[in-house]
Amino acid sequence: MDTQLLHVFRTVAHLGSITAAARRLRFTQSAVSRQIAALEAEVGARIFERLPRGVALTGPGRALLPHAEAILDRLAAARQAVDALHDAGQARLRIGAFPTAVAALVPRALASFRAAYPDAALTLLEGRTPGLLERLAAGDADLAVVSSSPAEPLDAARFTLHHLLDERLLVAMSVHHPLAARATVTLAELADEPFIVGSATNESALLHANLPGGFQPKIDIVVADWTGKLGCVAAQLGVALIPALALRSAPADIALVRLDPADEPIRQVFAATPAGRPASPAVTAFLPHLRAAAG
Repeated sequence: MDTQLLHVFRTVAHLGSITAAARRLRFTQSAVSRQIAALEAEVGARIFERLPRGVALTGPGRALLPHAEAILDRLAAARQAVDALHDAGQARLRIGAFPTAVAALVPRALASFRAAYPDAALTLLEGRTPGLLERLAAGDADLAVVSSSPAEPLDAARFTLHHLLDERLLVAMSVHHPLAARATVTLAELADEPFIVGSATNESALLHANLPGGFQPKIDIVVADWTGKLGCVAAQLGVALIPALALRSAPADIALVRLDPADEPIRQVFAATPAGRPASPAVTAFLPHLRAAAG
């Protein structure tokens, strides 16, 4: 059985759409359809039911899927084992990271790694944690720096998680704000404060994922860029919740105040690799540089 056909089959099954699978695999839709038809001819049964929108697995398709996944996973493990024979310094290393980790943490680790392995080919992929994990699972990245909160835990069954740090989320406010001189503030004291956010949807999700469920931030101003967001804070238009990793240094007109320990969220940062697959020499060599940068 052609493993390429199994790879196409697994992708269509996971996405529930031939069109979406074609985009993911960078094939034409007709090419994906032909390969599915070839696999159906080989197994002697229809494996997908064509629906008005997308496809659904038939009984034979559901029976075939776990075996296809097992074959492809073993093949990936075999390739990893062969790759392990190669020198980390000559390898390709594809690192994914969420945006605030790209501000300083990951670049510092990459710079240190490049100094040790100048011939390694490095690629940095920026994205949000859910998308990075999907790219990692699909084999489009070798390691992903991702974040986790109590409301959005990571799947430890699918990914091996290497803890890097626990990140504080700070409250940025103008130095002229009445609370700017405080060491800590409570959420109750911020209840009437307008929040400056980068996206009414994504940033609100960030706030709700990391703060207690009863707190409803008042969102008045949306500014996508960090420079503009901090500019609005400095002009006393509101406060902003800032991940500590996002700031290399505090601007002179901004005060960074910690939340009271009773309200302070816990946002953990991990380096994730696919569970069940041996790490490549490049990933194994990169992890100490990442831990050093996090420390």
